[in-house]
Amino acid sequence: MGSSSFSTTPDKRYFEDYIPGAVHEFGSIKVDEQEVIDFGKRFVPLSYHIDKEAAKKSIYGGVIASGWHTAALMMRVYTENYLSQVANLGSPGGDELRWDKPVFPGDALSVRATVLEARRSESRPDRGIVRTFIEVLNQKHEVVMSMKMVNFVKCRQGVGAK
Repeated sequence: MGSSSFSTTPDKRYFEDYIPGAVHEFGSIKVDEQEVIDFGKRFVPLSYHIDKEAAKKSIYGGVIASGWHTAALMMRVYTENYLSQVANLGSPGGDELRWDKPVFPGDALSVRATVLEARRSESRPDRGIVRTFIEVLNQKHEVVMSMKMVNFVKCRQGVGAK
């Protein structure tokens, strides 16, 4: 996986490069068993995240990554490939977070990002607001997580330019 219609690399990407309707695919990132267990022990200490023997008896049949670990893996791929390295101004948050399928050690995750909306800020016209639908896919191309994210991005063109 790795198709993208961006005409710029993340180190040259600005608001104008996020085109509504464009679909970008990036990845992959491997899910490491020890990282799953370590993350689980630190942040979500449930048996199916931290204990291989107990997890075998769970509905999952083995250790799975916590949803928050999956989200962190998504953020790594999203940050490196989709977000601007020169114009990203942060995010007020995301919506509609879903964990659709369990993520297992050994899975290879990729990210599909669809630009839902890109509009200039009315109150701060030197920047834009980009809404993106993010899907995290496993190696079988099954959606394991999805969410809608909002990012503020500086404009390449000056105030008043269209």
